[in-house]
Amino acid sequence: MKRREVAKKLKELGKEILEEIKKGENPHIEIPVRGLSNVIFSGDTLQLGDKVAKRYFFHVAHAKKFMQTLLIASFCKSLIDEGIHASLRDMFYNLKRTLPNSKENTFDEQTESDPIVVDLEVTLNVLREQLHLNADVRGRVVGNVIIEDRGDTIDWSKLGSGGWAIPSNVEDLVFKKVKGEFILVVEKNAAFERLHEDKFWKKHKCILLTTQGQAARGARRLIQRLSQEHDLPVYVFTDSDPYGWYIYSVIKYGSMSLAHISDRIGTPSAKFIGLTISDIDKFDLKNWTIKAKEVDIKRAKEMMKYEWFKHPKWQHELKLMIKRGIKAELEALSGKGLRFVTETYLPTKIETQDFLP
Repeated sequence: MKRREVAKKLKELGKEILEEIKKGENPHIEIPVRGLSNVIFSGDTLQLGDKVAKRYFFHVAHAKKFMQTLLIASFCKSLIDEGIHASLRDMFYNLKRTLPNSKENTFDEQTESDPIVVDLEVTLNVLREQLHLNADVRGRVVGNVIIEDRGDTIDWSKLGSGGWAIPSNVEDLVFKKVKGEFILVVEKNAAFERLHEDKFWKKHKCILLTTQGQAARGARRLIQRLSQEHDLPVYVFTDSDPYGWYIYSVIKYGSMSLAHISDRIGTPSAKFIGLTISDIDKFDLKNWTIKAKEVDIKRAKEMMKYEWFKHPKWQHELKLMIKRGIKAELEALSGKGLRFVTETYLPTKIETQDFLP
């Protein structure tokens, strides 16, 4: 969506409220409900249902949030008009003030302003980044790719050991050249550095990306754009535990908290390349497993009930973990030798197409 289209949506929101005021009506904003009761699994992604809540100006419980919503909408319109961006923290401080002739603040904590931004996203059906609001940078990438970012040409293959830091906003990136046979998404920074140092991405002609934990929105959007715009398979490589597996599911299907934008940051074609409990036996990693904690077992049992983990292969892995009470980190592969992951584990999994859906 282009900048002028987002600005138009914000302007139309203001016009609708103004028309209600002119008619003597109680101005309101319709906001789709973001609670779990309104999250639906479509088979490809997590999506919001059709439940809508109304936020009124003349309502004791709504008035402050109504004011805050319009403040943030106005702030975003100004950012778009000026062609500049701001962080969520910048926005909070810029809008924080005491209302005239009162002791009431527009915002007391950033925990008040952040959810309003999501309300605007879902109401206008736009991405936060398209409202010119950025979050913290997290994630790195390397590969035979050349991009243009705000007038700068950047070659991902020539950035040394660090790779390219993925910004929170990747909407305006222009891909000038993309050469690769697949995208390998790695949960852990340490595993990324091992693969990068061994030049795995060069030997196997792939794009190597680390999310550094749960994938930030910028990384998820970048994965989706690369996959869909350049028809590249995505393989996700995480720890063998419920948290690593959930990181994969968020990349693939989206998350419950951001179900309203899953279609724009999820990659339904992604496949899981490992680590699994079954891999512990296949690759003789029993000496490097960790005892699962009670919280791990509880989380695995919860995930077994999620529709997007109902596939027999995922049910098998979750049951195995619960039964055996073990888990394993990506670094466990180093027990077989530092280059085992680059020379044996990943090449074997890719060659045999040993993926989970």
